[in-house]
Amino acid sequence: MVRVRFAPSPTGPLHIGGVRTALYNYLFARQHKGEFILRIEDTDQARYVPGAEDYIIKSLAWLGIDFDEGPHIGGLHAPYRQSERKPMYKEYAQALLDKDLAYYAFDSSEDLDHMRKRLEASKMLPKYDAISRGGMINSLTLSKEEVEKRLVNGDDYVVRLKLPRNEEVRFKDEIRGWVVVNTTQMDDKVLLKSDGMPTYHLANVVDDYLMKITHVIRGEEWLPSAPLHVLLYRYLGWENSMPAFAHLPLLLKPDGNGKLSKRDGDRLGFPVFPLQWTDPVSNETSSGYKESGYLPEAVLNMLALLGWHAADNRELYTLSELVEAFNLSRVSKSGAKFDLQKAHWFNQQYISQLDNVVISDMLKEKVAIKYPTYDLINLDKAMGLTKEKAVFMDECITNAPYLFEKPNTFDEKIVAKKWNKDTIDNLISIKQVFEDISDWSALNIETCLNTFAISKEDKPSNYFQVLRLALTGVGGGPPLFEIMSYLGKHETLARIEESINKINITDQL
Repeated sequence: MVRVRFAPSPTGPLHIGGVRTALYNYLFARQHKGEFILRIEDTDQARYVPGAEDYIIKSLAWLGIDFDEGPHIGGLHAPYRQSERKPMYKEYAQALLDKDLAYYAFDSSEDLDHMRKRLEASKMLPKYDAISRGGMINSLTLSKEEVEKRLVNGDDYVVRLKLPRNEEVRFKDEIRGWVVVNTTQMDDKVLLKSDGMPTYHLANVVDDYLMKITHVIRGEEWLPSAPLHVLLYRYLGWENSMPAFAHLPLLLKPDGNGKLSKRDGDRLGFPVFPLQWTDPVSNETSSGYKESGYLPEAVLNMLALLGWHAADNRELYTLSELVEAFNLSRVSKSGAKFDLQKAHWFNQQYISQLDNVVISDMLKEKVAIKYPTYDLINLDKAMGLTKEKAVFMDECITNAPYLFEKPNTFDEKIVAKKWNKDTIDNLISIKQVFEDISDWSALNIETCLNTFAISKEDKPSNYFQVLRLALTGVGGGPPLFEIMSYLGKHETLARIEESINKINITDQL
């Protein structure tokens, strides 16, 4: 069975790049009728941020990404926080020590700093590896008795992986093809600290093995670590159970110049977090997609296409349709630039598809506060008029205030250009025609106006803008006759009358 995991660190709010990683794992699991696991990788306790884990879970729940196992729901492979799995890691580090595939290192921070400076002075890369370890304080250079003495005394140490000096590590990436790295380009990574807390590398491999993960789908930033993980699988005797790897392309800034980072949130004019986040230390608040007016469906659709595309270049997908269409082979190797205008387009598309009643239920409290005299029974009809052009949900209200109250101002440019005595005479005549209409439907209103224009030997379109101005105060918006039908006969006639009285033609003569 396909089993994949999303394994974030609770070091702050979840970046949308992480959301995309979770989404791709989710799509892959659901497409293959597999299982999707949430694992919290909190081995770096110094960077742990209170509330971050809960934020991760709430963010993915808002987007409709659900899990089969995780710290919030349990499962057969619990616990799902690495800090709670701490006792088991030492056993695997010891197995590597016993096979002479790892070693104790007792170097102080001063020792490591001196080593780096020495290597840099020799024009060498400052890394702890098969060459430099021979000059350091570790179980490879100390006697067995000295090592045991230090361990008994409780000296600080780390366990490092003992890499071969010159060996090629090969593995196939599902997106990038074959990857080959020589161990001369790697270093002896720390696997375990003296307090028993593992580093990401050991915990990641052990947990993936014990949780029977079949595919590791993660960000490109982890590609340099993959050869090390391949060696760990081999050294622990799990090479035949090693998962397939797929490293996803980076999400780039809109100009393509560098990775879109957490620090870019709000600075570039758009959210990089799914939900609003308030830092518990600085109390600084960063915006979220939800609070900024984005629909979860739009965010998911947008993220899915940042790095993946379907064979037919289709753009709009429901989550279930993405499950059916998703394929790792169509994930790009190159980074994907974030496109704010495209994000707006996706949101507009999904708002326009929402049922009017759904939008009405979402916004009725705001409408009631802003327009206390407005009859909310008509709100779903108003939403039907405004949703097509709304990029964000609140724009269903703000883009057309005239649907909720009479206009108090009128577009000065249109007034200067169109408003004169003939305009007023025509509006008076049109009002009289409208007074005789019994079927106040958009189609019938349009028919009556057309008939009036013909009687005047004129084009109906010549009356549209001034009529719209009289009713709405502006020169554009939803279809004119649908607005009139929505306003009703009484309100329409009243607004025409008021516009004649409010707009002073003497200023235009």
